[in-house]
Amino acid sequence: MSKLTNSITRLSTTASNFEQQLNQLLRREMLVEKKVTEAVRKILADVKLRGDQAVVDFTNQFDDYKVQSIKELIVSSDQLQNSLGSLSNEQRQSLTHAAERIKSYHEKQKQSSWQYKEADGSVYGQKISPLERVGVYVPGGKANYPSSVLMLAIPAQVAGVSEIIATVPTPYGDDGKLIFAAAALAGVSQLYTVGGAQAIAALAYGTETIPRVDKIAGPGNVFVTAAKKMVFGDVGIDMVAGPSELTIICDGKTDPDWIAMDLFSQAEHDEQAQSILISIDEEYLDAVQVSIDKLLPKMERAEIIQTSLKNRGILISVKDIEEAVLVSNLIAPEHLEVSVDDHDVILEGIKNAGAIFLGRYSAEALGDYCAGPSHVLPTSGTARFFSALGVYDFQKRSSIINCSAEGAQNLAVTAAELARNEHLQAHALSAEYRLRKNSD
Repeated sequence: MSKLTNSITRLSTTASNFEQQLNQLLRREMLVEKKVTEAVRKILADVKLRGDQAVVDFTNQFDDYKVQSIKELIVSSDQLQNSLGSLSNEQRQSLTHAAERIKSYHEKQKQSSWQYKEADGSVYGQKISPLERVGVYVPGGKANYPSSVLMLAIPAQVAGVSEIIATVPTPYGDDGKLIFAAAALAGVSQLYTVGGAQAIAALAYGTETIPRVDKIAGPGNVFVTAAKKMVFGDVGIDMVAGPSELTIICDGKTDPDWIAMDLFSQAEHDEQAQSILISIDEEYLDAVQVSIDKLLPKMERAEIIQTSLKNRGILISVKDIEEAVLVSNLIAPEHLEVSVDDHDVILEGIKNAGAIFLGRYSAEALGDYCAGPSHVLPTSGTARFFSALGVYDFQKRSSIINCSAEGAQNLAVTAAELARNEHLQAHALSAEYRLRKNSD
């Protein structure tokens, strides 16, 4: 591995220890640091014990608020509507356009209940039910994310969730008006200006004011992620999330300025964000580096981008596109851009990615805001087993078993035999009682 001054780390799959080098640079163990889990555990226990007052105390401590009561952290429906009404025409049109596209996409994800009937009259099936109350955590910190409100709340709304409780670490006011306007558009039921582990605790356990939810969705910082992991079981969660990630596979034919800016679009989130470019062309990697050096000074968040790229950015040289796909599957990125000619041909080989952007014109930034799919995606390699947030995250599936008398006859002998092999006599007899009753 070589690292040139002021340039992104370069790797090649020809190196004998390539995978070891890659894993070191991915550094995903940061999500379980002991000092983080200990701090979060104390916050969760205190909110569970003291409710509203603990939420107020932690909000004042961590977010530099100066509130006396949790009532000061509630944003009313009227305030949400006032924020929506205060937008410029351009702001409102953009939010509305994005909301319409997100809703249209997620309408296609809705699941339906189903049943089938067997010859003996027995009926089997599945019942789809929406969750009753969900919590959506909208991240804050270095920026406000009204798009996240839409991406979280609209799928829940489409799923038929009765109550959507939102928390966001942004004070009510002009600086956050887009967030509150988005909440009004997305059908949020209640909104609290609370963030961090204390928000997760309040949603998971409930307080005197903030209602307990059935499931929590939404990304956040390492403290939020640790809190979600700890409350899982008391409440459902969508996924565990780490810093934002982008991997790009490019054949060397896309304008290097485009690719450099795509890398910037992830790096500007925060210093821990990770941007990775995989290419079959070493000279193209050099060209992208030149574009980075040229464009970086023009960026408003240049220092954040520079730190992110220097510490976590990677340029990877591979022998061919097939190997690029293999490397991408090892990374299992949150976002994957496939900037090649025959992207449909290699799509089947992509196994691990939260969202896949095909073609040279599918900038990841379009997915962040208005393409349609939710931008709440698995990170830190969890795309190996987690999926993009969707309507299905806010629905439950209940099995339906309706045995006829004849159907019970058909099943009882099998069930009883298997039950006795497991030494569960009552199970066997429970099945056989139906058999006896029908044979009398």
